[in-house]
Amino acid sequence: MIYPTRRALLAGGAAFAAMARGLRAQANPEELPVGPLLFSLLERDPQVVLGSLNLIAERGGTDLISALILASRFGIRGAFDPTLQFLTGESRMGWFDWMLWQEDNPQIASHPEYIRFKRAIFLQIDPNFDLFLKPEYLEPDAMKIRFEEVTWGGVRKDGIPALNGPRLIPAAEAEYLRDDDLVFGVSINGDVRAYPLRIMGWHEMFNEVIGGVPVALAYCTLCGAGILFETQLGSDDPLMFGSSGFLYRSNKLMFDRKTHSLWNQFTGKPVSGPLVDSGIALKQRPVVITDWASWRAANPGTQVLAVETGFLRDYGSGVVYQEYFASPDLMFPARLKGDDLAQKDYVFGVRLAGGAKAWPLAAFEGGRVINDQVGFHNLVLIGDAAGRTVRAYDRGDLEFSADLTAGGVTWEATEGALVAPDGRRAPRVAGHVAYWFAWAGYLGEEAAFYRP
Repeated sequence: MIYPTRRALLAGGAAFAAMARGLRAQANPEELPVGPLLFSLLERDPQVVLGSLNLIAERGGTDLISALILASRFGIRGAFDPTLQFLTGESRMGWFDWMLWQEDNPQIASHPEYIRFKRAIFLQIDPNFDLFLKPEYLEPDAMKIRFEEVTWGGVRKDGIPALNGPRLIPAAEAEYLRDDDLVFGVSINGDVRAYPLRIMGWHEMFNEVIGGVPVALAYCTLCGAGILFETQLGSDDPLMFGSSGFLYRSNKLMFDRKTHSLWNQFTGKPVSGPLVDSGIALKQRPVVITDWASWRAANPGTQVLAVETGFLRDYGSGVVYQEYFASPDLMFPARLKGDDLAQKDYVFGVRLAGGAKAWPLAAFEGGRVINDQVGFHNLVLIGDAAGRTVRAYDRGDLEFSADLTAGGVTWEATEGALVAPDGRRAPRVAGHVAYWFAWAGYLGEEAAFYRP
């Protein structure tokens, strides 16, 4: 990973460098100028950095720990561990591990200079980040998440470009797709579409109108979750979303182009910026992951995303994030909150008024029908782990068998509902697949977990 130039960051730090060499024995540590001290941590000269770290250790306290953790990512590798170990009493090493420690210690308050320090680093990466990082947005009481846990994801604003009203083609023309390629399948008001994961992994967002409904698919590759949100709020124009370049607990922070508020992709709620106290929560729509052969067979009239997106990417099968998807490890730090599964095991989750629940994808191995309950809602789930495929329906008082027989008749599964021969319908319920660490990290304590 290439880190940004430090020339601008060191405007204050360079002036402090000479001071840092001679102040250790003379200055009262409690009176040290904290701002220049922090910027000096990004110096290339190890002696300057060591002198500043010694001053911080002599100063003591915990309010500069978050700044040290941040500097450990962008400064000299390995230089910060001894001071962090001294201040915390922990024997951890490296930025990743210290970020996990920080997540576990939300009671540690940062020095007021931390915001200026972190903001300066981020703006040096991309000046456009200023749209999200107005100082008034970053105060602890102005954010719904801790700024200390917001990390740079390695790209600039829109560095992962969203697809806005992309070109679609009939299924018969999608010769680039293999039968086992996975797609996001969406059907709204009879408008049926497929968005291959091998393309969406490079873009992580589309803004579309499907079946007359403005929607955005927010796909966080890091947490394995593609969530379809309605974007029409009242009579205003629909919101258009993009990828900010920032992460929170290994989950992408998306932004809306109208207000440049940052949003949690997993919850569909704004976490900083002008909309932070609006009470808005985007409504989910059903979306399914399945293989292209199955989707095309069930929906012969489907349209599918064309490979000509206007962007130069390798859209080959299994190319995007190949190593990450194959590894049990995370790329960015996030604490695993539940021990029921491994951190990158897949689950299917449903959130409804009155409750939330997750089912391990392994529960659908070989194809399964599961009758269950979320809060006061009776659901039936139809899934097959092989295609990462699960659909949920509101079953009312019915109990479905493995062949979808209930009430003495066999029902047909469609994208909108289970349909009985006499026209009765069990409507589809929105849900999505995700890695366990993401679901448990955001909803683990509030949500139920399915145990056969």
